[in-house]
Formats: sequence, C-alpha cells, structure tokens
Amino acid sequence: MPAESDTGAVSLPGRILVVDDHEENVALIIRLLSRDGHVVEGASTGEEALRQIHSKPPDLVLLDVMMPGMDGFATCRELKRGLVTRLIPVVLITGLNDSAARIQGIEAGADDLLTKPFDPPELRARVQSLLRNKRLTDDLDSAASVMVSLALTIEARDAYTNGHCHRVATYAAALGRGLELDADDIGALERGGFIHDIGKIGIADAILLKPGGLTPDELAIVKRHTVIGDQLCTGLRSLTRVRPIVRHHHERCDGSGYPDALAGDAIPLLAQIIGIADTFDAATTERPYKEAVSFEEAARQLGQEVARGWRLARLVDTFNRLVSANQFPPVEQANQMSRP
Repeated sequence: MPAESDTGAVSLPGRILVVDDHEENVALIIRLLSRDGHVVEGASTGEEALRQIHSKPPDLVLLDVMMPGMDGFATCRELKRGLVTRLIPVVLITGLNDSAARIQGIEAGADDLLTKPFDPPELRARVQSLLRNKRLTDDLDSAASVMVSLALTIEARDAYTNGHCHRVATYAAALGRGLELDADDIGALERGGFIHDIGKIGIADAILLKPGGLTPDELAIVKRHTVIGDQLCTGLRSLTRVRPIVRHHHERCDGSGYPDALAGDAIPLLAQIIGIADTFDAATTERPYKEAVSFEEAARQLGQEVARGWRLARLVDTFNRLVSANQFPPVEQANQMSRP
C-alpha cells in the first residue's frame, strides 16, 4: 500500500539497498525507511553491493563513501558504467564536507549527495523524489521494450529473416565497443539493432515476403519503411537516440542511399554502424533469392562498398578486424542468444 509521508504526500514503496561498512548505520536507515513501506536491504562493501544489485536490481542505492576496498565513488562509477544498472539512482552519503568530495561524487555519476549526519526527514524526502523519477524512467523504458517486442513480431513473419534483428544488434554493439564508444551509444546500437526495421509493419506481406525480385514500384514502397519507423518512434523520449538509426540506416556516404540522400558526415554515426551490421547479416544469411556467403566473403563485400564510396573506411576496417579475430558468434549461435 502507498505510504503517507510527514508532509501528507503519498509515496509508493520501493526496493532500496543501503551500503555501509558500519552495521549500525545500515540498521538506522533500514528502520527509518521501512516506516514508509519500502523494502530495505543492506550490504557492507562495494563488492557485495554490486553482487546483490546484479542479482536483483533495486530501485535506489544509498551508498556510503568511506568504505574499505571498493569505496563509494568507485562503486558508483561501476554502476553508472553498466547498461543494466546505470539508470538506478545512487545517493552518496559522506562525512567529507568539502567541495572536492562533492565534485568527485558528481563526476562518479551520483544522482544526489547527503552529508553526515543527515536529517531523517530530508533523507526520506529525497528518497521519495528519486523513486518517483525512477518510475517515470521505467515507464519510458517499458514503452521502448514494447517497440522491441513489436519489431521482433514483425520479423518473425518471415522465416528467412527471423533472428536478423538480434544479430544486427549483436554485430553493431561489437563494432561500437571496437570503436570505444560510450555506454549510451552502445545501448542505442543494441536497441536500434532490434527496431531498425520496425517500419516494415506498414509494408504489405505480398511485397515484403515476395520470393522473387521486386519491381521498381514495389522497391519504392519497401524503402518507405525507414520513414514509417521514424514516425512510429515519434514522441518516445527513450528512443531519441535510436530514431536517427531507424531513419538513416540505409543512407550511403556518397549520397545514393535513402530516404534523405544524406552524404558523408551528415549520416549519423550510429546509423552508419547499423547499416554495416545490417549489410553483413543480409550477406551471411540465406534468403529466397540468394545463398548465404561466409563471414570472410561478407567482409570482402563490405570492403568493395568502401571502394564504391558507400561506407566509411575506418568503420568497415574496424568491423572486418573483428571478423578476422573471430569476435562474432556464428550465425546459428547469434540466432539463439537470449533477448535483452
């Protein structure tokens, strides 16, 4: 049941992890926040906290700074680097009452900071505020997850392309890591890989599943899937970074792509990465109109597209190095990987 705070505001309970090497501090905060209906658990080290969080992510982490081993700053940085954990709000609680400590906490990615000894009503109010924001974030993420499920449903209509989205996400994220992109970009590539073709929901099966070649008119209709997909993502803030991928993954560096004939650096980097992964997977999987080729042959074909001016050389070179180093699972294995 929702609990009523001292100010009369109603707050929904959440799961909270308190991390402090002093048991009495953990017990105090557990007693304080349990009164508001929250489920509160404790951990005594940063390492223990990370294990608990990865096993069962909480809605909020209250993290002491001064701990033996992995301190609060390091633990916070580790959480904010993780794709699964980076959106969990973290409050650093510190006895270091100086600006340098606060700056270090902000740089570590903390969502809030409290100085010891903290004021109990202030702690409860900040917890309530951060949990409210976390629920809004979860709602946005849920909307994006629905889009991913829809994209996979669309893909499953065609036995030849089933698994394509998952493989594109796998290849694109690997290339992003090879380029040393940040966690936000890697996350956008993974999500973009899954929904890049979501606009095909607006293409008739008679065209989309046609076993032979397409007429010019039919091809023009298929090309509309990029614009349809972009429109479907409109209004979903959690897909802001993904929309350019959906719209522009068929652009080419020489301006011969679609839908906007962008050229060179005007094509978003993440869209270019998805385009490479998309082309690679199309080449290495069987379709009604062609046989599958080996990874090595698909890499060679990408090199030819660089020569034609379609692809950026540094992206394809990095991708092909990953292929040569066997950094990608075989197609069959990628097909069986679990969904995010």
